[in-house]
Amino acid sequence: MDKEGRFNPSNTLDDSPFAGAAKACYNFYQAQLYELAIRNGEARVSAAGALVTATGAHTGRSANDKFTVRDALTENTVWWDNNAAMSEAHFGTLKADFARHVTGRTLYVQDLYGGADPHNRIKVRVITEKAWHALFIRYLLRRPAPGELETFTHEMTILDMPSFKADPARHGTNSSTVIALNLSEKLVLIGDTAYAGEIKKSVFTTLNFLLPENNVLPMHCSCNVGPDGDTAVFFGLSGTGKTTLSSDPGRTLIGDDEHGWSDNGVFNFEGGCYAKTIRLSARAEPEIYNAAQTWGTILENVVIDPMTRQPDFDDASLSENGRAAYPLRYIPNACDTGQTGQPDNVIMLTADAFGVLPPIARLTPAQAMYHFLSGYTAKVAGTEAGVTEPEATFSACFGAPFMPRHPSVYGNMLRERLQKTGASCWLVNTGWTGGPYGEGHRMPIRETRALLHRALEGRLKDVQFRTDPFFGFEVPVFVPGVVSSILDPRGTWRDPERYDAQAKKLAEMFRRNFASFIDHVDDDVKAAGPLV
Repeated sequence: MDKEGRFNPSNTLDDSPFAGAAKACYNFYQAQLYELAIRNGEARVSAAGALVTATGAHTGRSANDKFTVRDALTENTVWWDNNAAMSEAHFGTLKADFARHVTGRTLYVQDLYGGADPHNRIKVRVITEKAWHALFIRYLLRRPAPGELETFTHEMTILDMPSFKADPARHGTNSSTVIALNLSEKLVLIGDTAYAGEIKKSVFTTLNFLLPENNVLPMHCSCNVGPDGDTAVFFGLSGTGKTTLSSDPGRTLIGDDEHGWSDNGVFNFEGGCYAKTIRLSARAEPEIYNAAQTWGTILENVVIDPMTRQPDFDDASLSENGRAAYPLRYIPNACDTGQTGQPDNVIMLTADAFGVLPPIARLTPAQAMYHFLSGYTAKVAGTEAGVTEPEATFSACFGAPFMPRHPSVYGNMLRERLQKTGASCWLVNTGWTGGPYGEGHRMPIRETRALLHRALEGRLKDVQFRTDPFFGFEVPVFVPGVVSSILDPRGTWRDPERYDAQAKKLAEMFRRNFASFIDHVDDDVKAAGPLV
């Protein structure tokens, strides 16, 4: 086949199952891929020079279409209650059909690293049929130095073909969309979805499977470093403020989504950011807003004015999940190396719409494992059809869709690392106070930031704490510079007895959710849950 770009001549598609392509464009740079995306009709240009793309029917992950091949390697290591299985025979047929599908096409190949730590990274080859997908993954993973490409030999392959449609009867899928991971072959096949996040999440899922064997904890989290070198890790589901609170102009950003925690410290899996844009504003999130207005950024499913080409981040007509993808260097205070030392603080963020949890609480290692396995936040009424009151959401390890192993594997590793390093762990509620959603009000961001800064600076270690009667964790009684009344959620309710009933209700939700983990944890973790 025809070849362009920079590559290892002994490691080309000619030696792969996908040798039938007409042309391969290897490791094209940002400007080349930008130009091709426009020329191919894949994208438009915003007023600031961002690439504006639309992904059609799939504007988010296709959770029901993701499969892991069940074989000798995965039979007893994968958490099958959470991961849909695909047979080896079905995957073999799927792979052969993908190989036929690429025949005569132009493909874009990017050779990249998943992971900033040279000792714990994976060499990934991503093959796409769209130039903008190649640019996306060039941003989101780590780019080798140009000289390394001439000797680069990949360990993992991702083939991303939105034009391929699976056949459920032939391939064992649920629909024409498929994301199939073969962990033994380290091969991922993605078809009938143009949502770019599937590509990077496939790398994350693979690292989640591989890294525990090397005693490295993979984490769905953001991470930053203070001016004195203190490292903070932020866990949290969508809507809890993970990206907002970790993008602090006074701290250096290591990464906003995926990291590993080894004996040497924390390292970013990625080389870029994939930030939500819905209701993005220059005042609330200036760093992300400016990056979204920079030449070369990819705006995925963001509405733009057809005449002025200005993006409208408040318009959700395409999706609530509009995204901006850009390299880390677009954030002025980002770390180039993607590596830092051992965490001093671990933050678990939750948006409690029940109005029960305090704005901040200190967790023991056992409590940290309990809340890590719980992965709690809450949907508010009205966000989905039929949701008329707050609804609890639990996602183990704050990232269950990407966890191929049982959550207890990751939970035990977190507890061990907290014990070994002495890092403090905090549960921070960015949700409601003074009552549930609809009655109370959102936790003031000023107070949340003040409490968070004091925790990260070590200024909460010597304040007085009380034990929460419902959940058993420690809550500050008084913090200088913070309104004291907000620290006691019960006191913010007009009717304290209604608060008690709501707290018991939430505690019972935690207990029911945790029942599936009881047989996988030690006694101290079992005892770390709600007291009522």
